[in-house]
Amino acid sequence: MQLLGTMPALYADLTVEQMEQRIEAIKARLGSRLFLPAHHYQKDEVVQFADATGDSLQLARLAEQMNEAEFIVFCGVHFMAETADMLTRDDQLVILPDMRAGCSMADMADIDQTEIAWEELTDTFGDSIVPITYVNSTAAIKAFVGKHGGATVTSSNAHDIVRWALEAGERILFLPDQHLGRNTAYDLGVPLEAMAVWDPLRERLVYEGDIEDVRVILWKGHCSVHEKFNVAQIEALRKNDPERRIIVHPECTFDVVQAADEAGSTSYIIDQIEASAPGTKWAVGTEMNLVNRLAATHPELDINSLNPYMCPCLTMNRIDLPHLLWALESLETDPVNIIRVDQETTKWATLALERMLAR
Repeated sequence: MQLLGTMPALYADLTVEQMEQRIEAIKARLGSRLFLPAHHYQKDEVVQFADATGDSLQLARLAEQMNEAEFIVFCGVHFMAETADMLTRDDQLVILPDMRAGCSMADMADIDQTEIAWEELTDTFGDSIVPITYVNSTAAIKAFVGKHGGATVTSSNAHDIVRWALEAGERILFLPDQHLGRNTAYDLGVPLEAMAVWDPLRERLVYEGDIEDVRVILWKGHCSVHEKFNVAQIEALRKNDPERRIIVHPECTFDVVQAADEAGSTSYIIDQIEASAPGTKWAVGTEMNLVNRLAATHPELDINSLNPYMCPCLTMNRIDLPHLLWALESLETDPVNIIRVDQETTKWATLALERMLAR
């Protein structure tokens, strides 16, 4: 059993047709012994074989329900596969087809940085802080939050969880995406003047004003995809195509979210577009694979990206047909790229998840 490995060169020499036929054969042979979830941002060549598509936590919870599945081959990124491993049984194997599929946002908050920040912040603010982490974070960060009385959030339930945390404590620490934290807290009535930023590289709190006025401490992290949208793009659309509605993800910067017509989670974006009338024109501020898939799925609508020069998420795009085939063909012999989260981390991280799900 290999925890990780390097894909043999022979897979790169196969044709698309050969790979697709072999993947279909494996899925047919394994049947319910295999569950293959794929995140919304995955390539179409991978999504076509998915047993389910969705957001990261949604897919991990679906994996938890697959009692007959011996193998969960998670087509997403590392933190998603970690969550699936924590929620599934010990005798089930969670596989990530390419171990290079990480998340730049999740990597912006490691556990050592977080421990340092917590020590500094609690020296300043005492025990008044409730830590909150976006599910787009490592298992270690989720465990830290669970251990210190906090919870995880998704982009769909961020308002509910941040509201709970602000009622439970005087302040919150929001990891690792400052934009989702800022946009959510502002929606709940917290003024920008009451928000500070923790800079993990400089190990200091960035804030001008009376420190006692701080209610939200935002970790200085971001999504490299959603930061590629800007107000200039929105202004150009307003001028040249005023009928086009603009919908963006709350991982976008504050000024972009304020300038857009609507903002919401990936599921919200999909639902709004699917419910719109034929002929509706949309500019979507989220990952390009999803935007292209929405446009192809809904020819009755006019859908394009808010950023016409947008590239797909580089880490999400690590998983391709060769890596998927290699991971699947290894299952019955010597499974590769197994994701394992230790029991202590799992205990505290699942507590953070349970606190969220209880709200």
